[in-house]
Amino acid sequence: MVDIIVVGGGPAGMTAALYAQRNGKSALVIEKHGFGGQITHSPKVENYPGTLQMSGNEFADRMLEQILAQGAEIEFETAVAVEDLKDRKVVVTEEGSRFEGRAVILATGVKHRMLGLEGENELVGEGISFCAVCDGDFYAGQTVCVAGGGNSALQEAILLAGKCHEVIILQDLPALTGEQRLQDVLAARSNVRVIADTKIDRLLTEDGALRGLEIENRTSGAKQVVPCDGLFVAIGLIPENEPFAPLADLNAWGYFDSDERCVTRTPGLYVAGDCRSKGVRQLATAIADGATAALAACRYINEG
Repeated sequence: MVDIIVVGGGPAGMTAALYAQRNGKSALVIEKHGFGGQITHSPKVENYPGTLQMSGNEFADRMLEQILAQGAEIEFETAVAVEDLKDRKVVVTEEGSRFEGRAVILATGVKHRMLGLEGENELVGEGISFCAVCDGDFYAGQTVCVAGGGNSALQEAILLAGKCHEVIILQDLPALTGEQRLQDVLAARSNVRVIADTKIDRLLTEDGALRGLEIENRTSGAKQVVPCDGLFVAIGLIPENEPFAPLADLNAWGYFDSDERCVTRTPGLYVAGDCRSKGVRQLATAIADGATAALAACRYINEG
């Protein structure tokens, strides 16, 4: 049995493991895919304090090396449940393993909702992005499209409009659904245009780089090609928290219903990172959650 089990190997999870080990607690990180989470999709990270530039993969590798050096254990398995046995927790995996710990931190992250187009995954980080704050500068003076029409998409478009030559919002509904104040801001920008009631049919590439989109009007069926240098997809995030709902409340959108204290209704069970309810999902806030959850878990063990 270890002191703290961390489910998820993204920035929040690895930070939690780091803080656990630094506080004299043993930590096990269970990760189902690969370490780093969503940040690995960013070819350049330039908004992390103290570092001028690094790739998302480079950052993930550094964090993994750091927690291993501190003595953290890792397992590549898929956690599907947590059992509360009062004096200990058991994390059950899809592979049939049962890992015991005195406390558990769920840092399960989220998935970006994708468009489902051929070649889409290959272009992530190479023409397709999800974060204007992270990647907007790479498209300064160029033409970009934003897929989506809700608040997140409009906020992305506002940020991009201050950097890019042109921003084209592609909305699959007849009208934008984001707040009117955001629509008003965009309407005042001469370099922003909206194409509504449309769907993206195909990604157009040249030499492996995104060069445009083929779109189709949902009502008339008319098709056209929209040249662009980048596509920002803002059609929602998908949390994967349902398996843990028996011990941690979820909000209406499926996120853990926890504030910045990272606690749940189950003593000894904590949540951290993009998987919890929060207003800002950035690398810095994920790391803050990881530290907060780990320190809370350490206090819980010390007081137990």
